[in-house]
Amino acid sequence: MNGQKILKNLKIAHPNAGCELEYSTPFELLVAVILSAQCTDKRVNIATRELFKVYNTPEQFASLSLDDLKPYIFSCGFYNNKGTNIINMSRALMEKHGGVVPKTLEELTALAGVGRKTASVVLSVAYDIPAMPVDTHVFRVSRRIGLASGDTVERVERELMAAFPKSDWNSLHHTLIFQGRYVCKSQKPDCENCLIKDECKYYKEK
Repeated sequence: MNGQKILKNLKIAHPNAGCELEYSTPFELLVAVILSAQCTDKRVNIATRELFKVYNTPEQFASLSLDDLKPYIFSCGFYNNKGTNIINMSRALMEKHGGVVPKTLEELTALAGVGRKTASVVLSVAYDIPAMPVDTHVFRVSRRIGLASGDTVERVERELMAAFPKSDWNSLHHTLIFQGRYVCKSQKPDCENCLIKDECKYYKEK
């Protein structure tokens, strides 16, 4: 399997691949990624456009109650859990990091509501630090193509990191997401219009 050829064609297929969440600071991105769990980026953007007009700093969020936050994030689902995590995350940022979103996986994952994938997104998107966030699209598409075979998110992350140089991680992450979102869909992959079908394990077996 030619990983570089696959990545080259993914970049051709998705030249504008990138984070579709709307944000203007690393903190806003962190809030948006927490809200995006089991929710579409489109829905999160609708919510945060109103939310960030009113509250957009760790200091402001740290002083909120769940009742203050709930009307803005209700539509994103799991609002009690997400809201509590966002408030506690903001308080920890103020208490331990001077209100600044940290730049290491270890510090990020110590924050409430921040798992490895969320932390990796912040590192990759906000700070351009090489990371390999594995969401549902990356997990499905990389295994379907044959870039990875692991049966857990952690194993797929390790496989992709081992197969590609660090300089490729961020672009691979984004192009795999776009591939999964717009071409290699879960139920009906559009194989005929796929630029990487000649390298794809699923297509060859089909």
